[in-house]
Amino acid sequence: MSNTPVAFRDARPILQDCDSRLQAILNNAILPFWFPQVVDTVHGGYQLNHDAQGRFLGPSDKMLVTQARTMWFFAYLRNHGYNKAEYIEAARHGFDYLRDTMWDKEQGGFFWQVDSSGKPTRTMKHLYGQGFALYALSEYALAFSSQPALDLATRLFNLLETKAHDPLYGGYRESFQTDWTVPSDDEPGYLSAPHDYKLMNTHLHLMEPLTVYYEASKSPLARERLLELIQIQSNAVVRKTVGACTDKFTRDWRPVPKPEYDVVSYGHDIENIWLLMLACETARLPNGPFLDLYTTLFDYSLRHGYDKSAGGFYYYGPFNQDATNKAKVWWVQAEALVASLSMYHLTQDKRYLDIFTQTLDWTEHHMVDWEHGDWHANVPDNRARPEGKAHAWKGPYHNGRAVVRCSALIQAMLK
Repeated sequence: MSNTPVAFRDARPILQDCDSRLQAILNNAILPFWFPQVVDTVHGGYQLNHDAQGRFLGPSDKMLVTQARTMWFFAYLRNHGYNKAEYIEAARHGFDYLRDTMWDKEQGGFFWQVDSSGKPTRTMKHLYGQGFALYALSEYALAFSSQPALDLATRLFNLLETKAHDPLYGGYRESFQTDWTVPSDDEPGYLSAPHDYKLMNTHLHLMEPLTVYYEASKSPLARERLLELIQIQSNAVVRKTVGACTDKFTRDWRPVPKPEYDVVSYGHDIENIWLLMLACETARLPNGPFLDLYTTLFDYSLRHGYDKSAGGFYYYGPFNQDATNKAKVWWVQAEALVASLSMYHLTQDKRYLDIFTQTLDWTEHHMVDWEHGDWHANVPDNRARPEGKAHAWKGPYHNGRAVVRCSALIQAMLK
């Protein structure tokens, strides 16, 4: 794979072709699947319980993470010029549900999960879920110049500041009881980790909403926290001797010394790259000083987690070894598309354009479900597994964002 610089103008035919294909994926596979069938017109919010063929399996619990992600996606469409009235209404529908049903009116913050009718079923306050609520509210505030959404986002941001921010070691404490007290050690958490751990994954998805919240609010404190999260995601979670990130850390950011934690999630590392780029741009920091890090993280995932014969990225593997979990999961391919195109946008290095086009080729031919809509959840050995299309952890956020953002990046390069 060549690392020859290729100016945008010289890549124009390739970029134009890729943009046409991205638009086809969005308009013919993603959007028709997610609207209108997921909008719950009876109880509010979104009903996300569909099988591999896209058939609705009946009412199910509604988790904050995917309720917020789905609302975020419809607001994101508006922010990128997709102004159909039904998408605008779908975004408003989600905002109303977060505000009126999932917000804890007594203790503040959002419930982790409610049943199909809106009754809280899991009430702990984990910052992974709170972060996605902040992401959705901030995107909605930008999309519609909505003061109520910005007010609720600010209320949530201030709550996280007083209840969860860690001024001693940086970052955030993650797991709390309904009333924002710290759970006991023997109480099970929501992300399969002890309550006092700090996770790369959670802090990645706190940097992500803080980027949008700062853009919407211009709060000096939000920028300060965003800079802190940039430091964490570019330094604290990076295993310097490996050239990749891991997920589990003690409160003072020491890697937890357990063999099962010495693994690299390729999708999270490459997602971290482009979210760091965006955070730096929003905070008005140059990306140049981070380029060596971006290259190191991308090269590691490419070396150990990329299917060099068929295309597509695998799930995870141990340090300095090839992937041991060779599932090809939908969200990993989505983040690979954005990261590789973002690296090309930043560097004009042809090898990133090559990875982008190869990943798009593989996704288009193996992951997009042109018959039943959206993307397959998992395609090992280039054959889709019969896994659900929509559920508590799968919505339109990863792949919908990927095709919209990649199209926007291509339009910027073509100009």
